[in-house]
Amino acid sequence: MALAIAGAAVLPARHVADAMDQMAIANDPAKIADRALDHAFNTQIAEQEIRAALDAGDTDLAASFIALAADRKVPVDPKLTEAVKEKTAQQASFTNIAGRFVRGFWTGEPVDLSSLAGTAVGDLFVFGDIRDAAREGTRYLTGEKYDPWILGLAGVGLAITAGTYATVGIGAPERVGLSLVKAARRTGRLNPALAVRIARDVVKVDEAGGLVKLAGNVGGIEAKAGTQATLDALSVAEGPEDVSRFSRLAAAKGPKTRAIIKLFGRGAIMLTIGAANFAMWVLWAALAVFGFISSCKATVERMTQRALDRHKLRRARDAVAMSGAPIAALSGYK
Repeated sequence: MALAIAGAAVLPARHVADAMDQMAIANDPAKIADRALDHAFNTQIAEQEIRAALDAGDTDLAASFIALAADRKVPVDPKLTEAVKEKTAQQASFTNIAGRFVRGFWTGEPVDLSSLAGTAVGDLFVFGDIRDAAREGTRYLTGEKYDPWILGLAGVGLAITAGTYATVGIGAPERVGLSLVKAARRTGRLNPALAVRIARDVVKVDEAGGLVKLAGNVGGIEAKAGTQATLDALSVAEGPEDVSRFSRLAAAKGPKTRAIIKLFGRGAIMLTIGAANFAMWVLWAALAVFGFISSCKATVERMTQRALDRHKLRRARDAVAMSGAPIAALSGYK
């Protein structure tokens, strides 16, 4: 029984060890991502994702997967790499860049670095925030459907822009970050859970400290991983803490961040095992240890009892032999 229980304890023991390894890296998004990549990234997945990105015209995502494959030493078909380079070169023409810049400036909906530059310039020169505030404010006053988040974010943006001017550009990351938060909200790429969490911070400018910190983290993601990676992160983040984790992931992984988010979503920064599962496996391991110890205890007790019985029987036989009594007298002794 002890051997059987010891064998059965292998499974929960392995799960507990694995859970303990995960808990040790709980506050390091880069290590969490590396652990996930160890189990779920290979040549087949890399090439599949690169082809899918090229078919969708998303060269930024394709380049992110190529960078990730190179970093992980995963071989990729050279033809795919060349295809990504050619597609990127086509999109890098002056006409395309200028068109995306103007689009970002006018609509406030960035899709890449060029359009983000246009959006950021518009917001930095107040045009973007005034545009958004006027549009949503007019809808509110006329009884039309408006977005209170965009309206509040525009108000906070005006305050951050003023602070940027006052500090000679020190607040620029927060300014860029807030522009991206507005863009994500406008294009439906801001996770509703995250929108609810920051709703209180857009009501009044003087209570927007949490939003300013959030915008700074968003700006940090954009600076290290790019515009699209930032929007992808905002689409899966469930709270400001998640955005902070994505910022640290971007700081460690750079342009590879978007590929990691595409593969794992929020799982790129969070543990795959919950506290309840961890507690369950610990309980099973404890029960297995208790069963093993109990079986060993019972085995030792039985072996000890048998040894004592044999010792008593031997002493009794020796006593009978020395007294000359018939051996038959011991026939009833056990």
